[in-house]
Amino acid sequence: MANPPRSALVVDDERDIRELLVLTLGRMGLRVDTAADVASAKAQLAANKYDICLTDMRLPDGNGLEVIAHLNQRFPETPVAMITAFGNVEAAVDALKAGAFDFVSKPVDLSVLRRLVQHALELNEQRRAANLQQASGKLLGDAPRMQQLRSTIAKVARSQAPVYISGESGVGKELVARSIHEQGGRATGPFIPVNCGAIPTELMESELFGHKKGSFTGATSDKEGLFQAANGGTLFLDEVAELPLHMQVKLLRVIQEKTVRAIGAANEVAIDVRILSATHKNLARLVEDGRFRHDLYYRINVIELPVPPLRERHEDIPVIAAAVLKRLGDDWGDTAPPLSEGALSALGNYHFPGNVRELENILERAVALCEGDSIEAHDLQLPLSPDSRTQDFVQTNTVQTSTSNNSALPDALEKIERDAIQKALEACRYNKTKTAAHLGISFRALRYKLKKLEME
Repeated sequence: MANPPRSALVVDDERDIRELLVLTLGRMGLRVDTAADVASAKAQLAANKYDICLTDMRLPDGNGLEVIAHLNQRFPETPVAMITAFGNVEAAVDALKAGAFDFVSKPVDLSVLRRLVQHALELNEQRRAANLQQASGKLLGDAPRMQQLRSTIAKVARSQAPVYISGESGVGKELVARSIHEQGGRATGPFIPVNCGAIPTELMESELFGHKKGSFTGATSDKEGLFQAANGGTLFLDEVAELPLHMQVKLLRVIQEKTVRAIGAANEVAIDVRILSATHKNLARLVEDGRFRHDLYYRINVIELPVPPLRERHEDIPVIAAAVLKRLGDDWGDTAPPLSEGALSALGNYHFPGNVRELENILERAVALCEGDSIEAHDLQLPLSPDSRTQDFVQTNTVQTSTSNNSALPDALEKIERDAIQKALEACRYNKTKTAAHLGISFRALRYKLKKLEME
């Protein structure tokens, strides 16, 4: 089942503004709810979970600061941005002091709004990753290769040399990067992860190096780049192979000169940043094919740190699975059922083309669908192990298939499932035990589906 779409709440008493934001955010793939006043906003927040909230300052029954305060108190994990009148710097400052993560001025510049929303969604992903990292004990496992990896991390953390982290998708390359940062001398500085494949080419230079007001159409204010944001800390360039060649040239200069020049700036600014990079692709082969600069490759690959795939450390599966099950139980406010011996054996015999990330997805589904006191092998719904001829194809496409959540079929199936559950809830007067029986699924499975579909 596809993951539910990310969602936003727009709070504004002007109908035209609400419609404009609904249209803009909808085109970004978000599900959007609206409210025209503080009371309606609080009611929506009580009934739904949102990935971001946008609120106007002036509202009929109060102001946006009340919405911000309510979110900070009840839903601190939800980032909120203030919509202020043009030039009202005082209101923007008040919003930031109250806990808003950013603000946008009226009339709303849609390019600025889209970047703001994207940053908020990235902030959510980073928080989720941090929560998972904490709950799963970071780099778990006592397999020889994992012991060697942790030992190497401890050594490279003491230096400032660039580190290239290699490994398949889902092995935990960002966890390795965070461990290097946290064990090194820059632990008190910022750790800024950047997915190079997620930044549009036309915005990449601005995102990495920043820009000055008026330097191009849409640059309505100065913007700090990610290199400047990481000053004194660590910049993690994930999927660095996705950088276009012209950006590879600029990155090489930054590494060599330790300076950056924002778009439209007259002078370069010195930066103190340690660069860690990673990709699931074969970077050396890309260099041979002329798709990645050899001089940049040698600068970022001063130390290479390979992360082993899960299939090469099967003895670590029980401890990783236990940590994931504990996290799932904590997330749902319940104790997750343990794995049976048969289920552990099945996991031990599975190839895991998607590595630890795939193990997490398998266990989350199994917890929801199992009806006994423990998770059995059939609850795992493991696919048939692909043979050697298809292994490379599956491995290469793991990320693409796991992120193809915007296709029409998953969306249509999700709508059918949502409608069926909603009708069952209404028929059973929102008694979840009766609803589960009515649908012919377990109570735990219903809770899982309500959570995934954000219907709680």
